[in-house]
Amino acid sequence: MTTPQRIARVLTERHGTTYADQAGIRLRDAPSPLYQLLVLSVLLSARISSDIAVAAARELFSAGYRSPAAMRDATWQDRVDALGRGHYRRYDERTATMLGNGAKLVAERWKGDLRRLHAEGQDVEGVTTLLQEVPGLGPAGASIFCREVQGVWPDLAPYVDSRTAKGAELVGLPTSPSKLAKLGHDGDLPKLVAACVRASLSKDVVEDVRSAV
Repeated sequence: MTTPQRIARVLTERHGTTYADQAGIRLRDAPSPLYQLLVLSVLLSARISSDIAVAAARELFSAGYRSPAAMRDATWQDRVDALGRGHYRRYDERTATMLGNGAKLVAERWKGDLRRLHAEGQDVEGVTTLLQEVPGLGPAGASIFCREVQGVWPDLAPYVDSRTAKGAELVGLPTSPSKLAKLGHDGDLPKLVAACVRASLSKDVVEDVRSAV
């Protein structure tokens, strides 16, 4: 009989790459990587493939826009050009504007340090509410951010949103946050959550896991 532990291990090993990892973000509780995750979450919020959003984020970071100050001080055209190099073209002009406005907000309100947002928000509800004040970041984008940041902001864990729960159910895992958290390999819940999200988005992932267990 296949156990939830085995399903979780296989799912994580095969599909547990977080979006931050995919974008080359070495996530830790520090201003630059937290801001990069915020940018990535904004890009992933649009109706565009995750691969394109990740590629666009990589281009922005390669151009040096890894802090609110750098993003804010870049010209609008520079941001458009970086997004274009990542093939983020359907939303490039609007997103370039949102990124500039969002960078200004983070720089001014939280002094460029999202740890201040974390402290101000105090809990999951407060953090997600504050995140949605960032231009281009709605409920879905706030969920993306929280799913991945829970590894470095452990007070938000276990963060399991509806998309994560859907993916967990599809592969035969429990959907409650507490039960799913216990299955995180070596306590790495963000990777298991990321894998569940990928299962919710792709039948191929679900079939791959089923065939492997």
